Amino acid sequence: MDSMIWLGIVVAGIIIGGVMGFFLRSTMLSKGMRMAEEAAKDRVREAESRHKELLIEAKEEAVKLKSEAEAENRLHRSELIKQEKKLNQKADSLDRKIEAFEKREQTLTQKEKEAESTLARLDKVKEEHRREAERVAGMSSAEAKEYLLQMVESESRDYLAQRMRQVEAQFKEESDEKGRIIIAEALQRCASEVAAEATVSVVTLPSDEMKGRLIGREGRNIRALEAATGVDLIVDDTPEAVTLSCYEPVRREIARVALEKLIKDGRIHPGRIEEVVEKARKEVETEIQTEGERVMVKAGVLGLPSDVIKTMGRLKYRFSYGQNMINHSLEVAQMAATLASEIGADVEISRSAGLLHDIGKAVDRDVEGPHALIGADILKRHGIAPQIVSAVAQHHGEADAMDTYGFIVSAADAISGARPGSRQESAEHYLKRIEALENIASSFPVVEKAFAIQAGREVRILVKPEEIDDLESIRLSRDIAKKIEEEMTYPGQIKVTVIRETRSIEFAK
Repeated sequence: MDSMIWLGIVVAGIIIGGVMGFFLRSTMLSKGMRMAEEAAKDRVREAESRHKELLIEAKEEAVKLKSEAEAENRLHRSELIKQEKKLNQKADSLDRKIEAFEKREQTLTQKEKEAESTLARLDKVKEEHRREAERVAGMSSAEAKEYLLQMVESESRDYLAQRMRQVEAQFKEESDEKGRIIIAEALQRCASEVAAEATVSVVTLPSDEMKGRLIGREGRNIRALEAATGVDLIVDDTPEAVTLSCYEPVRREIARVALEKLIKDGRIHPGRIEEVVEKARKEVETEIQTEGERVMVKAGVLGLPSDVIKTMGRLKYRFSYGQNMINHSLEVAQMAATLASEIGADVEISRSAGLLHDIGKAVDRDVEGPHALIGADILKRHGIAPQIVSAVAQHHGEADAMDTYGFIVSAADAISGARPGSRQESAEHYLKRIEALENIASSFPVVEKAFAIQAGREVRILVKPEEIDDLESIRLSRDIAKKIEEEMTYPGQIKVTVIRETRSIEFAK
């Protein structure tokens, strides 16, 4: 019973609590709704207020922009008005100028007509004067023009020749003085031996009996020696001596060394000859390499490839007009360095180019072409500096152009070859050169006589005085010198002297 009562009380309490909770919740919800509604109304009012402010600001901005646009339009309008005024003024000015030009054109047209009329009258008067002049002078206008042109040409030629002579004399005097100083300086620093002829090799024998041993039975020894060395062994009546002849100097040197070894050893037969020749060839190759290195050290040119050094060593056995080529190369190197220092060029390039300038002569018997171009090709293939290569190619004028180093090497080469005692030549070649020199000079019709003097280094020419004047003599000497350069090959230079002599003879009775 009590439990039922308590259960009812509990149930009633729960129901009462639920009702109270519902009412409390409803009350709180209604209160929240009111608060939310008030907040929403506040926000709406704020939005309306902000909207009004924005509208006001927009209106103010629009008014401001409108006023600025109106002010800018007024400014543009005023500028346009000013520009329109300027254009109107310019148009007025152009109209005035056009009107002035039209008036001037009319004036010029009138003057042109007057000028044409005057020219026509002048042409008429000129024609009348020309006919009168032709009548008085007795020649046509074409003949008179030709006569005047001949007079002007003659006077101009004489004046130009005189002027040319003055300029050439002045330039020659200055250049000769400077050249003498430079060349004298170069020569004073160079001391060289006098050349000696070396075209064959002579081997001395201990006795004439050795000649028979060299020849061998039925000539087998001499044939074996000639076949192994490529030289000609000349056994003649010269006592206790035989001669080796060959166009290639290195082979001749190998034969000389081998022959001396055979004579010293005494065993002379074909097998022994081949063995000794091979040993001699190795000795000469070693000597060539050693000589090339010695020359490089003596000249002060270092760092060259081994093949170039070996090729330079071959020049020890090469002669030109009796002048040893390796000594000539050392001399040219020294002179080229001296000339370069005098004129401000690169001394090392000049020295190297001077030393290597004739390297082509070491192989020119095996390769076709001028030795200058052959040497340049050798140096180019071994990576030598381009300035040195070009100087070697240019030193005989066989290249298209000549630069500073080409001129230096050419001058040093000419000095070395032309100095007294440097070169010798055979009597036959000398006589042929003298004859060719006199024939070239005598080939000109105004030449009466020509004489080669000073060992062919000067040619003196006597001309017919009635057929040539002094100015023509200058041109004749230049023409003869040019023809000699084109047709002859000679060491150094040749002086051309033209002599025009007029004699007037009368007898007093």
